Amino acid sequence: MPFDFVLPDLGEGITEGEIRKWIAKQGDEVEEHQTVLEIETDKAIVEVPSPRKGRVLRINKAEGEMAKVGEVLMTIAEEGEAVEEKPKSEERPRSVSVVGVLPEEEEEEVLATPAVRALARDLGVKLETIKGSGPAGSITNADVRDAAEKAKQTEDPYGRTDRVALKGLRRTIANNLMKSRKATASVTGMDEADITELWELREREKSSLFEKGVHLTFLPFFIKAVLHALSEHPMLNASIDETREEIIIKRYFNIGVAVDTPDGLMVPVIKEPAKKTIRELAAEIQALGVKARERKIKLEEMKGGTFTITNYGHFGGTFATPIINYPEVAILGTGKISDKPWVKDGRIVIRKILPLSLTFDHRVTDGVDASRFLSRVMNFIEDPALLFIESA
Repeated sequence: MPFDFVLPDLGEGITEGEIRKWIAKQGDEVEEHQTVLEIETDKAIVEVPSPRKGRVLRINKAEGEMAKVGEVLMTIAEEGEAVEEKPKSEERPRSVSVVGVLPEEEEEEVLATPAVRALARDLGVKLETIKGSGPAGSITNADVRDAAEKAKQTEDPYGRTDRVALKGLRRTIANNLMKSRKATASVTGMDEADITELWELREREKSSLFEKGVHLTFLPFFIKAVLHALSEHPMLNASIDETREEIIIKRYFNIGVAVDTPDGLMVPVIKEPAKKTIRELAAEIQALGVKARERKIKLEEMKGGTFTITNYGHFGGTFATPIINYPEVAILGTGKISDKPWVKDGRIVIRKILPLSLTFDHRVTDGVDASRFLSRVMNFIEDPALLFIESA
């Protein structure tokens, strides 16, 4: 019998994904474990393999359509089973009489496959407004996308507007941010750190590392500082089990680093950073950033984070209220480093000052603990020698 291939459980609480690209087409012969489509989840783009060998009878989800875990993606015929020659929806259009309507007012059925209809629903396009360019006047995916593109240019009472579909990574980001805002009691504390000594250390070392192909940023030092502080303040390295009403304190440390991509922010995770040197962290951050921007990052490289660092200072920001990367309970934001007058040893001098913003879930810890954590982070980045004296 034909086999219905459903979207498998992808783990990490992922319940749905967007069909990004079909690699297999209807009628294709596929091998077991051959990649047949790409699905975009809230973590990454996942290549989905076929669970068995056979011929593709039907594709049930269109590119751009959302699929939930357990829903049928496609139907596969095993060897010896016949392939449907033509889906019913591709037959010539026929007229259907509507009760109470005169013969001359008979309506013509819209001719489109289930996949095309699903795409139209996803893009908000009415099929009856489209003239099909396919066989026998059937409507194709291209027809739907053209109609959606034209619909973007609209007018409101004040002038022209453009409409952009909330989809893909942007839709995922929107859903995750709203989930975080609804699920956490977030509070943000802010402070400034004098990182002149760290600045000078980086300036001394960055050239030698650059010759080895490694771009040394401040982020590896921030990660090390956060690790030290988290070991002393474990309630910020935690999550909440909502069902059992328990706080889960993580005794391991995996640090997420927010990366700006053309499609939106992604958060690759540095695994076991305490075991890595500054140079190794810099190289890994660089490599993960490239993968994220090219959308080649793997799902496992986005999993397992316990705390996140986001650097908006690179784009000119100072202070902010970062949104927690749920189900984590805290996130540290780093702003733009600037020269400022600063009191040091009773004198006013010009120093390199870093704005810091820490958002934490007030259900898990209190402001006192969060403030002490932030102060401890500042200790380590203001006196970077401590990073190499104390163990994390």
